Amino acid sequence: QVQLSESGGGLVQAGGSVRLSCAASGDNTFSMYTAGWFRQAPGKEREIVAAISWSRTYYVDSVKGRFTISRDNAKRTVYLQMNSLKEEDTAVYYCAADSKFSIVPMTDQRQYNYWGQGTQVTVSS
Repeated sequence: QVQLSESGGGLVQAGGSVRLSCAASGDNTFSMYTAGWFRQAPGKEREIVAAISWSRTYYVDSVKGRFTISRDNAKRTVYLQMNSLKEEDTAVYYCAADSKFSIVPMTDQRQYNYWGQGTQVTVSS
């Protein structure tokens, strides 16, 4: 069984930065070939924020130029560096991962089999 553990959320002022981490554990045979970060704000549906495949990345328009998704394969960890944060970035952030090999980053949450528990990011003005 694969578990994803997120860390790094918290309260930050607008314009500040936060780095989220998501580490896989449990099944040593699990390879995190694809991963994504999603977020859900109060009263809204969960949406894709960023995704990474073996060689490509994807970003939703609202975070382009501000957020960066990256991975450390040896640590089976994916990161989301969030800079120039805005109040509208406030949400619970979830990481998702899968062992499916995909050239194109997976942006549909239904494609992922493994999810973290979520971490709150609150951006204050």
